[in-house]
Amino acid sequence: MKLITTDWVRKHLPPRKEDAHKGTFGRVLVVAGSHRMCGAGYLCALSALRAGAGLVAWALPDRLQPSFAAALPEVITVPLPCTKEGVISAQAQTKLKHFCTQFTPSVIAVGPGMGKSPLLRFILEKVPVPLVVDADALNFIATHRTVRLPDNRPCIFTPHPGEMARLLGSAVAQTDSIRQSQAEEWSCKTGNVVVLKGNGSLVAGKGKLIKNTTGGPALAKGGNGDVLTGIIAGLWGQLGTASNFDFDTSWQAAVCGVYIHGLAGDLMTRDKTSYGVLASEVANRVPIAIKQILETRR
Repeated sequence: MKLITTDWVRKHLPPRKEDAHKGTFGRVLVVAGSHRMCGAGYLCALSALRAGAGLVAWALPDRLQPSFAAALPEVITVPLPCTKEGVISAQAQTKLKHFCTQFTPSVIAVGPGMGKSPLLRFILEKVPVPLVVDADALNFIATHRTVRLPDNRPCIFTPHPGEMARLLGSAVAQTDSIRQSQAEEWSCKTGNVVVLKGNGSLVAGKGKLIKNTTGGPALAKGGNGDVLTGIIAGLWGQLGTASNFDFDTSWQAAVCGVYIHGLAGDLMTRDKTSYGVLASEVANRVPIAIKQILETRR
C-alpha cells in the first residue's frame, strides 16, 4: 500500500498567488452543532480558516449564535431555528437555501454535532454543492436507507470505524485488511473519496488507496474529527476554486488534510505529550504544520 509523504503533500497543497483575494481561496459553509454539541461547529469552522479558506460561514442553532459570533469573529454566523431538543429544525431549510443563494458556498461541511437534525436530509439530497460528510450526517445515512445522494455531486466521506461499520451494516473492523476493504467498499458504492479515520488513516477512491503516516494518540480525543473535517473542507475549497470540484481535487484535499492534521497533532505532542493536547490546539497548530511541510527539503 502507498504511504502519504511530505513531498506529495507539498506538491499538492493549494496555490497561494500574490495577487489573490479572499474569493480566490474558496467559500466554506459549515453546517454543524446543537445545544448538546455546540463546540463541534466551532472546531470545524476554525480549522477551515486555519487551513487557508478565504471565507467561512457557520450555520448553527439560533440560540447559540450570539456566543459563537463573539468567540470566532472571523466567521460569518448563520442562526437557524432549532427544535425543543436543541437541534437544527426542518424549518431551517428556507433560510439556509436563501443564504446559499447569497453566499454561494464552494463546499459544505455537514454533520459535526448535529444530532438527529431533520435538516440533514435536505442538505444531503437537495443542496447541489460539494460536501464533506461527517459525524451525524454519516449516522443519518446509516439509519435512513432511503437517503439518495445526487450522482453528479462530489463528496468526501470521513467516518471513524464505528460510523463506517454502521454505513455498511457490518462489524467494526479489527484488522488493517478489513479496514482497507471497508474503505474501498464504501468508496466503490458511492463513487466518492472516503477517509477512514484511525491510527494510520486510510484514503480510498476509484481504486486508489493510501495510508497516512502522521498522527498518534494525541488525536484520540473528542473534537479531532471535527478539526479534520474543517481542514479537508478548507483545502478543498481552495483546490476546487483554483481548478474544479471533482474527484482529483477531492482526493488531494483528503490526502493533504489527513497528513496535515496528523502532523499538527505530532507537533503539539512534542510540546505537551500526547496526554493533554486539545482539539482546538491541534486546529491552531495547522498553519505551523503547513509551514513545516513547505520548508522541508525535497
